[in-house]
Amino acid sequence: MSNNTPNNKLQKKFYFKELEKLQEELVIMHEWVKAKGLKVVVLFEGRDAAGKGGVIKRITQSLNPRICRVMALGVPTEKEKTQWYFQRYVSHLPSAGEIVLFDRSWYNRTGVERVMEFCTDEEYWDFLRSCPRFEEMLIHSGIILVKYWFSVSDDEQEKRFTERLNDPLRRWKFSEMDLASRSKWVEYSKAKDEMFSYTDTKLSPWWVVNGDDKRRARLNCIHHLLSKIPYEKIKYKEIELPDVNKTGYIRPPINEQTFVPEKY
Repeated sequence: MSNNTPNNKLQKKFYFKELEKLQEELVIMHEWVKAKGLKVVVLFEGRDAAGKGGVIKRITQSLNPRICRVMALGVPTEKEKTQWYFQRYVSHLPSAGEIVLFDRSWYNRTGVERVMEFCTDEEYWDFLRSCPRFEEMLIHSGIILVKYWFSVSDDEQEKRFTERLNDPLRRWKFSEMDLASRSKWVEYSKAKDEMFSYTDTKLSPWWVVNGDDKRRARLNCIHHLLSKIPYEKIKYKEIELPDVNKTGYIRPPINEQTFVPEKY
């Protein structure tokens, strides 16, 4: 039986079954990262509405937020603007036993900052020269670095933008910057291609995710991420729950507590 729907989308039943398997593996993997003191950094970049956020949510859904955390930095402060460009990102890098997922990263310089002229030409070209060396230092320090670029077709992006505008639960995803970016599609394409030419290196390659089908993109990305991090299943000690001793203490009357009204 095919796992595709008539429009070539994955069937929900198959998708959720596979997603559950992958999320179980993610739990095993992140427990190994913690036990062995590994340091993992994953970058998520790409077109607006390409599906980065959806994949990040599915990765973190069942993981311990103390082990796996998401960094989505806002606009740099006036103080941060005076610092070494990578400095604000370095402070969020993982310690031993941690995974950090960057929802957009230092590559802002080659995307929105370049296209919207938030940085100078000198700053831009300095970044392209420095970035491969910066990532090489991260990798040589023991960090496992994985970079994903989410690609989406023009038609699918337009469809998702329209859905966002008409959905009160997703309207917040559409920003003023998204509006400004629509008129600069060619500039963003050129910026992405130029960025790849400098930073898609053998040591730190870009992995492109086809984001037109959200379900496929999520499964493919998670499956690939698991393949990039060597891990084994941790053998847990057998645990016996002790008996609860309730003697020797009388609790206050329950009617003295203030409860949330039960509207449902």
